[in-house]
Amino acid sequence: MSSVTPDQPRRAHEAREAGDRPPGRAGPPRRVPSPRGQTTGRNHAPLVIAALVAAGGAALTSWLPVAFVIWLFQLSEGAASLLGAVRAGTAGWLLGHGVPLDTATGPLGLVPLAVTALALWRLSRAGVHVTRAIGARGSRSPGRTLVAAVAVGVAYALLGVLGALLVGAGGMNVSAVRAGLTLGLLGLLAAGVGAARTSGVSELLAARTPKPLREGAQAGLVAGLVLLGVGAAVAGLAVATGGGDAADLIGAYRTGVAGQAGITLVSLAYAPNATVWATSYLLGPGFAVGTDTAVRTSEVAVGALPAIPLFAGLPGGPVDGFWSVSILALPALVGMVVGGLLARRLLRGVMAQRTTLSWGTLFLSAVSTGPVTGLLMGVAAQASRGPLGGGRLADLGPVGWQVALASTLVIGAGAVLGAAAVRWLARAAA
Repeated sequence: MSSVTPDQPRRAHEAREAGDRPPGRAGPPRRVPSPRGQTTGRNHAPLVIAALVAAGGAALTSWLPVAFVIWLFQLSEGAASLLGAVRAGTAGWLLGHGVPLDTATGPLGLVPLAVTALALWRLSRAGVHVTRAIGARGSRSPGRTLVAAVAVGVAYALLGVLGALLVGAGGMNVSAVRAGLTLGLLGLLAAGVGAARTSGVSELLAARTPKPLREGAQAGLVAGLVLLGVGAAVAGLAVATGGGDAADLIGAYRTGVAGQAGITLVSLAYAPNATVWATSYLLGPGFAVGTDTAVRTSEVAVGALPAIPLFAGLPGGPVDGFWSVSILALPALVGMVVGGLLARRLLRGVMAQRTTLSWGTLFLSAVSTGPVTGLLMGVAAQASRGPLGGGRLADLGPVGWQVALASTLVIGAGAVLGAAAVRWLARAAA
């Protein structure tokens, strides 16, 4: 019989407290918490598998609605087939990413921005999932964030090439190289946003940005979104006013209930395009609905148009009347309101710190709203334009740089006026 000394239980307890195991006994490895609460020694999913799964999920969820709408069209014509719906849906899916299609009637490059927005959102979520899968959540590592974004972009580019080859096998000419590059770039950018927010890199960049520029950039993004909201309201009002014409155009296709439902869904897919066009109209540059046409506040020259419900809300002539002119002042009003709110936020910040807000800081913050809004609106305007076949419909939509310049000037000037007014009123009340 072995003897047990009084010190042995105490030594064993101390060994367990120190993380050591008594001789002859094995246990699971210890997990040492990282400084941000993560656990080292944890098994993570392989980068390639995580990127393929995340990119494939993003592609599937953005492809299914397009394929369903195309299937409705084919069902109304009695030519519905699984392979045909898959190929046609893939073609529409590629178009939603900005990949032009060569059809029998000419190039088709008018991007349905609703599909684009859905794809970008799903790609952003893919960046979130891959960042979590590789254990980079909260790491604040730019390198690991870039790795996650690049992995999603490469996987999405591969899916774009496969989609182009599938569509090309059905007789439609689609550039596989163009599809791969376009989808890869979109995947990289959108996944990068999601990855940066998940890893904390976006917070790190925001902390290193001077506060006046950071506040101005946020105000510029808000101004751009409000502008688009105003454009959506104006476009909706115009379509509601011409709702009878739009219903007649849909009914004129004689495609049955399924086909008319498909036409309605296609019109909804292009509703963001109409929103951007209406915003461009309010800002001044306007837009085109074909070659040698113009829809501006001072001029409406369109000529004969095809029976497309998207064109039912076009204005009948130049702006006149008090209310019509008042609507055109909305962009400047948006800039002034955003500038005033920006000044109030800056004033609350300096009051909490018991300091004063200099006019230079206020001016820098207000002026920086203009370029941010201009960049957002310019990209949206350029993305919303494109050809709808050959002939007269080879030029549709606004010109990106014109919309960017107009929104920069209008929002920037309005923000400066609104911020200066709030600063002056606050100083007078003090």
